[in-house]
Amino acid sequence: MAGETPLTPAAGLKLYRVGTLTYTRSALLQVMFGMLWGDFYFQLMESLTPALIPLQLRWEGASDTLVGLLSTSLSSAIGFLLIPFIGVQSDRHRGPLGRRRPFLLWCTPPVVLSLIALGAAKPAGLWLHETLVALGVSGVTPSGCTIAWIAGCTVSFVIFNAYIVQVFTCLIADVIPGEVMGKFAGLYRTVGALGSLTFHRWALGWAETHTLQVYTVIALLYAAAFYLIVWRIKEGEYPPPPPKAPGRSWGWGAICSYLRECFTHRFYLNYYVLTFCFYASLVPLSYMVFFGTQAGRPGYAVTLGLTLQEFGEIKSWAYLIQIPIFFLIGPLADRFHPLRLALAGLALTSLSYAGCFFFVQSATSLQLWWALNQGAVAIYLAAGMALTPRLLPREKYGQFLSANHIFGLISLITTPPLCGFLLGTIRDYRYAFAFSAVCTGAAFVVCGALYLQWQKLGGDAGFTPPETSAGR
Repeated sequence: MAGETPLTPAAGLKLYRVGTLTYTRSALLQVMFGMLWGDFYFQLMESLTPALIPLQLRWEGASDTLVGLLSTSLSSAIGFLLIPFIGVQSDRHRGPLGRRRPFLLWCTPPVVLSLIALGAAKPAGLWLHETLVALGVSGVTPSGCTIAWIAGCTVSFVIFNAYIVQVFTCLIADVIPGEVMGKFAGLYRTVGALGSLTFHRWALGWAETHTLQVYTVIALLYAAAFYLIVWRIKEGEYPPPPPKAPGRSWGWGAICSYLRECFTHRFYLNYYVLTFCFYASLVPLSYMVFFGTQAGRPGYAVTLGLTLQEFGEIKSWAYLIQIPIFFLIGPLADRFHPLRLALAGLALTSLSYAGCFFFVQSATSLQLWWALNQGAVAIYLAAGMALTPRLLPREKYGQFLSANHIFGLISLITTPPLCGFLLGTIRDYRYAFAFSAVCTGAAFVVCGALYLQWQKLGGDAGFTPPETSAGR
């Protein structure tokens, strides 16, 4: 699909290049379509676990703190340990399929099996309870066994999905030319919003009564889409990886080298802190379903009392709002630089979260303010996706991307128990909006500092990612 051999430009023929790949406009459109096709089903799958795991845990009587720990902190802690290894491993890998696609090939089946096992959590928990009782184990309950099953399947899912998330992101930078990255980011986010819309509009309402079927169908669709990417999207040629420094296995020498290269320049550290704050703002959204539906616990403030189907429809309309914004922001990011648009998106997102906190009183007001909020989030998401390839060094892109993800994962490890504790103390799920408003406000301040650093390093005229090999 990708033109891997040099092409001679004909009169009026525009060529696009990234690495050793050269595309005509037609070939580039084919590659973009293939990646976007995979993104639709990837986002469909990525909408599944954040929406259903908290609900599955709550159906078994789990507390807010336990929901936060198992649905977010546990998976983030595992990712924290794996992400640095994955980034460097895929950067250095060379094979017939390239350096990214082999990981998609081998990690997709265990992701699919883990999702199906999550869908079977209720009957599996009952089976596990009966088995333990038959073996003479006392003090276990069916709900406890189901929660343990969910935790185990979540661990399996996260281990292999960490490879998928990291490698798929790196593959985008390897096969999409930088000159059209903003437009691609807008389309990517648009298609992702359609995937999320599809899940919340047509699948979420079936989750309680047909949990296994929902998990299974989405898992199989996702597997088919990603194997199509492995088959059709071709990577270019990569230069040999640099020789390993003495002791450069995954021991102390490698750790010191990784830390020195990734965490010794203030510019990158600032970018990582921006990610930390934004990821923290996403954590309270896991509790939104409890605010919107009848899932409030005894002694808590009154919720909106919607059915799961009604709540899913409201969220689906919000995703629909994002689509034209993603289309608009992509070209604007190419023209004005995504960092400027990221600042605007974060400011509007923080204000809209505050509006949700103060003004949401009914299904109608939730639909209005959540649509405004998701429109603002769309500005930042589209700009942020185009921003990363513009700020990180290409030759070690996976490595620096993993360092950025580490900060995001630290946020997802530490924030859920804090958020769950605060909501459990206040006993009002409305405060999830206030928590997100504060976090995105902090992200706006950090992004402003990053913008000033970017200008000092050359800005529009001549920014290049800072060199850190000397440990500066």
